[in-house]
Amino acid sequence: MAAKSKDPDPDRGWYYNTRTHEVEHLERSRSVDLLGPYPDEATARRALEIARERTRKADEEDAEWGGD
Repeated sequence: MAAKSKDPDPDRGWYYNTRTHEVEHLERSRSVDLLGPYPDEATARRALEIARERTRKADEEDAEWGGD
């Protein structure tokens, strides 16, 4: 497992780790593996669902803008 940060003043947000599929708070893994920050643990647990919905919406907006 990768070492987590030991920041004396950590970000208070919640993150979803795409490598471990775990929610992290205060001590975090590498930023490349994280989605977030989210305001609370429950929202962080839905990170992949939120990302899928944002991607779907952006794809629809791109199609509308491009006339497809």
